[in-house]
Amino acid sequence: MSRQPRTQNVTTDAGEARITWIPATTAPRLVLAVSHGAGGGIEARDLKALAAALPAHGVTVALVEQPWRVAGKKVAPAPKTLDTGWRGLWPALAAPGLPVVAGGRSAGARVACRTAAELGAAAVLALSFPLHPPGKPEKSRADELLGTGVPTLVVQGGNDPFGRPEEFPPGAYELAQVPYGDHGFAVPKKSGLTEAQAMEVLTGAVTGWLTSLG
Repeated sequence: MSRQPRTQNVTTDAGEARITWIPATTAPRLVLAVSHGAGGGIEARDLKALAAALPAHGVTVALVEQPWRVAGKKVAPAPKTLDTGWRGLWPALAAPGLPVVAGGRSAGARVACRTAAELGAAAVLALSFPLHPPGKPEKSRADELLGTGVPTLVVQGGNDPFGRPEEFPPGAYELAQVPYGDHGFAVPKKSGLTEAQAMEVLTGAVTGWLTSLG
């Protein structure tokens, strides 16, 4: 694989999706496939930070755009449709012949969790996992997170209204916190933490965890 970023369109049963490949700059050892949430795209600050940091550590980053985003729609479809799109992308993600870590932010994290075992993902990276809708802790989605069946890392903002770190139940996963971060990992100026520092916390946690996978 060339070390220049490239895009690849993939036809799925949910429509045409797109992968932006950012190849590892050292000997590639795994692919991290990460998709966006329901309210944004691959320009999210955490996805951009990972794409910038991980290739130097032997990780090829695949930024995944679901069909609804490629089609220019503003609203994400039902979870089942998101899963269909992700399943359709998987053969392309696995094509380099490396272990694939399934990941995503928010709604994308839920997709990765729900489908990891069936697709044979090596692990799951859940960024800003939406444990519950804001203000509705009784509507927990913990079962999705606890049912991945593979090594899982959650990276959560300390002030995420969709679930603060202390709200997460015990389970067979790891959890890293970005202090003061909201659902998009933005940090308030009064926190004394800059956005760059917040992203360093995030990329450091993910890099260490990926290294620990072997």
